Amino acid sequence: MSYGSSSIASGAKTAARAFDFGRTHVVRPKGRHLATVVWLHGLGDNGASWSQLLETLPLPNIKWICPTAPTRPVAVFGGFPSTAWFDVGDLSEDGPDDVEGMDASAAHVANLLSTEPADIKLGVGGFSMGAATALYSATCCAHGKYGNGKPYPVNLSVVVGLSGWLPCARSLKRKLEGSQDAARRASSLPILLCHGNGDEVVLYKHGEKSAQVLKSSGFENVALKTYNGLGHYTVPGEMNDVCKFLTTVLGLDGSHS
Repeated sequence: MSYGSSSIASGAKTAARAFDFGRTHVVRPKGRHLATVVWLHGLGDNGASWSQLLETLPLPNIKWICPTAPTRPVAVFGGFPSTAWFDVGDLSEDGPDDVEGMDASAAHVANLLSTEPADIKLGVGGFSMGAATALYSATCCAHGKYGNGKPYPVNLSVVVGLSGWLPCARSLKRKLEGSQDAARRASSLPILLCHGNGDEVVLYKHGEKSAQVLKSSGFENVALKTYNGLGHYTVPGEMNDVCKFLTTVLGLDGSHS
């Protein structure tokens, strides 16, 4: 199977290079730079649309990096090409997992964060499939490695997922068992999940299930916020909750200069 203009080369070692990612949009901090968050768009979208929204948030100490996913054939669209962080046949944790695609996108996120200064706190967030990729990155961070076994190189301080789901949910608990380091990293990583109970694209029950699986796998610091009647989109009240969460978790209180 080929993805965009590039075909997968010789396995895990080169998989991350074989995906042709689109344009990255950066929103620079308006105040003192204290944190950098990579924000991932949903299926069929691009980094530009989210960068415009994130620029309006009252978070002057955060640098936002908004990459664009590769264009690839997507099973849920009958093989029609679309921007997607990985191939997906079912927008839930029930579908088959494209670990190779998720590893490539998680590595792209980690590469974007790896060049940030050492004293800057790092995070990843996203919407829908972007949220799924952010949660996959969280599990790689806790595990200390990608699905292909290569080491995960950055230390995440926060993860946010809007209207998404948890990939590889069936194997997560087993993956993290038996490692004290993984248990420590999982228990200390703050994760905010937001989901509307009127979502007809990624059903609310998948958001609920994601929170349950994360908690039962050792991610103790998981919050699920429910929005009554909200469909598969975001609203100002939800983004206000994201702002409060990031301000608290990243210690941005009183840092508006």
